[in-house]
Amino acid sequence: MLYFTRWKAILIASISALAILFSLPNLFSASQLQALPSWMHMRMPLGLDLQGGSHLLLQMNTDELLADWIETTADDVRNKLRTDRIGYTGLRQTNGEVRVTIREAKDYDKAFEALSALAQPISNNLLGTAAKDLELERASGNVIVLKPSQLALSERVSSAIGSAIETIRRRVDALGTTEPTIQRQGEDRIVLQVPGFKDPKKLKELVGQTAKLTFHLVDHSMSASEAEATRPPAGSAIFPSLDPADPPELLKKRVLLSGEDLIEAQPGFDQRTNEVIVSFRFNTSGAQRFAKITSENVNRRFAIVLDDKVITAPNIREPIRGGSGQISGNFTIESANNLAILLRSGALPASLTVIEERSVGASLGADSIAAGEIASIIAFVAVTIFMIASYGLFGIFAVVALIVNISIIIAALSILQATLTLPGIAGIALTMGVAVDSSVLIFERIREEIRSGKSIIIGIEAGFSRAYSTIIDSNLTGLLAGVILFWLGVGPVRGFAVTMCIGILASMFTAITLTRLLIVEWLRIMRPQTVPI
Repeated sequence: MLYFTRWKAILIASISALAILFSLPNLFSASQLQALPSWMHMRMPLGLDLQGGSHLLLQMNTDELLADWIETTADDVRNKLRTDRIGYTGLRQTNGEVRVTIREAKDYDKAFEALSALAQPISNNLLGTAAKDLELERASGNVIVLKPSQLALSERVSSAIGSAIETIRRRVDALGTTEPTIQRQGEDRIVLQVPGFKDPKKLKELVGQTAKLTFHLVDHSMSASEAEATRPPAGSAIFPSLDPADPPELLKKRVLLSGEDLIEAQPGFDQRTNEVIVSFRFNTSGAQRFAKITSENVNRRFAIVLDDKVITAPNIREPIRGGSGQISGNFTIESANNLAILLRSGALPASLTVIEERSVGASLGADSIAAGEIASIIAFVAVTIFMIASYGLFGIFAVVALIVNISIIIAALSILQATLTLPGIAGIALTMGVAVDSSVLIFERIREEIRSGKSIIIGIEAGFSRAYSTIIDSNLTGLLAGVILFWLGVGPVRGFAVTMCIGILASMFTAITLTRLLIVEWLRIMRPQTVPI
């Protein structure tokens, strides 16, 4: 128990030294770090509450998801009945459902069976039942009603939130920020925190825009003003322009191509006019469709629409076979860059509404850091005084182990790039007490063994061995609590849980190995006759 092989002693000393080495960069400023090797540039990223930044609480418009689903279902119903040559009338969308009237009563059962095929099993149905995403009902007057099931709607909202989180992450990452926090809250809300980003207005514009890019042909049968005075032709609609100064356009409703096929979008300049543009490129399938569309519609106008607003509607002069093009529309360099980011990151499943907005100033974060530092220093000094006053030389060993413990926490957070928040600082301060608690248990057991008349070697060995079970049990309990906090918590709670778990693991290492190694080396070198506790 009190013997260490050479390789074990070297391993423990190496881990301790590396922990101190990797924690040191956090003591230097960014400019001072430039003089150090690149591998030592890792520092703990600071959270929103420590370095300031922007906080947004976003809510997804689930009514849009339902409306899109209902519209798609209506199109499926129309195509299915036409394919099966079943006469119908009165196909309409009302109150989140689709209603269709079958002309002939003799075709009613056939139509119901045909439309039942549109209902698909719910893929993530944990209950194992044969639940479908659509519910069909028979109504009077040869009417069939189709509406989404509640379970399927919940699944679609959950999937949309997950997709929106990934889209938002790509958009925020394109800004060059580090460690944004993007988490789901409740059924239809997303929390977004971007430390160090001081422009919440720009952040709102970037993440709040749906960025649904579609391509439509312009309807030349009449002008948009004529369509407004009368009514648009069947299959066409009036789309406003993105620039309020430009007139609206009459476009075909049919989407010929969508932004889902884009693989690249970059801001740039038109070499002929020197105006700011956004160049884009399609994937293979998108390029083929783009070439076919432009080949079949030479000398017709082709509108590029973003979130139901026309960006530009140029004339197709010749087929475009390279799968690339450009968007122009009185852009500034900043607006072109933002549009490129939106197109690269993809469209949101539905629009997001900002229901809470906060901006944390850097001065408030600096005050939080200063308060956390003072609290940690006070805790460290108090623990140091108590341990040395109570246990003398062994107390000094415990303080050395505590320093290594804190270094391991900081080094681990730096290497993992885990964000440090104010609750995380509280977790470090709490860990100081947990770390010395193990030393107190060991030292008190050693005192009891020595007082019972045992020799120094046997007393110290018995003190360590009998305290281990208590140390392991208490630390495992704390570790379990930290894991549960991380699993169920969000935001700052998770930061506290991560710090606490790393601190507990570090305290087990320092108490069981490092403190014992220091005492063993002291026994080997000094060969004491009494124990200084």
